Amino acid sequence: MVFWIVAGILITGAVLVLSLVTTAKAYDYRHKIDPLPQGRRMEEEETGQ
Repeated sequence: MVFWIVAGILITGAVLVLSLVTTAKAYDYRHKIDPLPQGRRMEEEETGQ
C-alpha cells in the first residue's frame, strides 16, 4: 500500500516538473515574423495603420 502511494507521488512530481520545464521553454521562445514587403510598408506608414 505504501509503495503505491510513494509511486503516485513520484509520478505526480515528475509530471509537475516536466510541465514546468515545458512552460518555461515556451515562454523563452522568440517568435519571428517576416518583414513586410517594401511597397506594403510604405502604404501602412502613409495611412498610419
